[in-house]
Amino acid sequence: MVQYGTWSPYEGSSALILALVLFVIGGVLAYLGYKQQKPIRFAQPARIVSIFFVVMWLLSVATFLNSIIIYMQLLTEQVGQFTPPTSPISPITSLFGLVTFIIIAFLTKNHGLNTALVSAFVGTLAATMIFELPFDLIVMWRLYPPVSTKLMLLYFLPLFLIEISSFSLLSLSPLTKISKYTLYTLAAMFFVFSIWALFGFSYPSSPIPLALNAISKILCFIIAITLFLPENMMPKKENE
Repeated sequence: MVQYGTWSPYEGSSALILALVLFVIGGVLAYLGYKQQKPIRFAQPARIVSIFFVVMWLLSVATFLNSIIIYMQLLTEQVGQFTPPTSPISPITSLFGLVTFIIIAFLTKNHGLNTALVSAFVGTLAATMIFELPFDLIVMWRLYPPVSTKLMLLYFLPLFLIEISSFSLLSLSPLTKISKYTLYTLAAMFFVFSIWALFGFSYPSSPIPLALNAISKILCFIIAITLFLPENMMPKKENE
């Protein structure tokens, strides 16, 4: 079989099981959104804790960049010269990342320039990780070319550290909160993932996987925006 992309598609029962698991996760999130009465606010960390979060994120990024260099060297030794295909989703990620930054900055502008810029930065950063964390957990077992477990962990463990530390940076904004809108849009992303899984969660080299990948990526940015919605945009029962 001719393989194109950086991961192999799921097939048969594995694709159905993946679709079911993702659908159930989406259903649970939708139910939690329905039951939620008011937003859940992030606790503001002490200054030393905030510094620790920033340092942890910077170190995780540096570790991941170093791991990529080692990973590509070892991959070349294992399978020969390999040039991964250009991601067709990258332009969408860049465009909606910029749009998300601008929207969050606008929504939070009344709280001062520093707060608006911090909120926009951590929100946009978290948006990509909201997509990447479940996505990575799905595709890490299907890497192409296939690699050893040690080589796979060399790539993904630092990446997971970046994702987790990126979420911790959301606490740097006093405006971050999880509302029912956040849970509903997160559920929608998992529902799109589940449909994508029915098509093998395959690389976006054909129209349907490309569309599903793009929709789920756009949803992750909408999720991030909901984290910074002003109080007057919340349902009345959430403000009570």
